[in-house]
This record gives sequence, structure tokens and C-alpha cells, in this order.
Amino acid sequence: MKNPKTLLRIGVIGTVLVALCCFTPVLVILLGTLGLAALTGYLDYVLFPALAAFIGLTGYALYRKRLQAACSTDDAHKER
Repeated sequence: MKNPKTLLRIGVIGTVLVALCCFTPVLVILLGTLGLAALTGYLDYVLFPALAAFIGLTGYALYRKRLQAACSTDDAHKER
């Protein structure tokens, strides 16, 4: 993925979805209705690392976006 906007979009959407599952009982209710309530004890082992990964991806995308903006302004100054 060379486009920082795509990375940023994926990072933000993933962060929001995982945070929604972490901080609200949406996933617990969904698993309960599907008959998979026994899996709710293992959600912390999956959701918190996923949240950390998506926050890291968002930070990396912001870094790449800022780096790309700095390079494009440097190129504009070199052309003059």
C-alpha cells in the first residue's frame, strides 16, 4: 500500500471497530445470540492486541502522510 490515505482509512476504521468491540458489549451480545458465549472469556486476548495494532497502523499512516507532504513541498521548492 503506497497511498498513506488508504493506510490511514484502514487504521482509523479498524481502530473504531475494535474499540467499539472492546468498550461496549456489542461483541458479547452477538456471540451470545450465536451460541458462542463461551468465547467471550478469550476476547481480551484478541481485541487488545488488535487495538494496539490498528492504533500503530494509524500512527504509521499519519507519519507517512506527513513525510509525503514534506517531500512534496521540498520538491516544489527545488523546481523554483
